[in-house]
Amino acid sequence: MQKKIYVVGMFDDATAGKVQDAVKAVAGVTNVVANCEKSQVLVDYDDAASEGPINDAISGCGVDVIG
Repeated sequence: MQKKIYVVGMFDDATAGKVQDAVKAVAGVTNVVANCEKSQVLVDYDDAASEGPINDAISGCGVDVIG
């Protein structure tokens, strides 16, 4: 599955890198690309990963998930 998650607070490449690393660590995530210019995170994951842990990983980096 692929999901596009819109976020607030990811203003630079350093923060985007932290978000990518945090989401990659979530079980079941196969690919992630965080784009600070578009304020979005694209996540590919299998059915074993739920959206909750992915959103928690993003929020743990100081970035707010808005959808």
